[in-house]
Amino acid sequence: MKNKMDDLRNHLFATLEALRDDENPMDLARAREIANVGRVLVDSAKVEVDFLKVTGERQSTGFLPLEDDDATPSRPALPARN
Repeated sequence: MKNKMDDLRNHLFATLEALRDDENPMDLARAREIANVGRVLVDSAKVEVDFLKVTGERQSTGFLPLEDDDATPSRPALPARN
């Protein structure tokens, strides 16, 4: 999968930076829509985590990294289930 949770964070932080640009701020309506899409993606990640908890599965869609995935040092993978 191409897009990961870290990509979402990067896009949302870029939106925040664009809003704070004094010379050329981002349009508020556009920023709201970006935030709305981000909220939907976060909600879908919550569903994925709930699914993993309920089923005990260790394989995800790749949106959220697992211990076998390439987790970044700043964002550790989900812990292994016992």
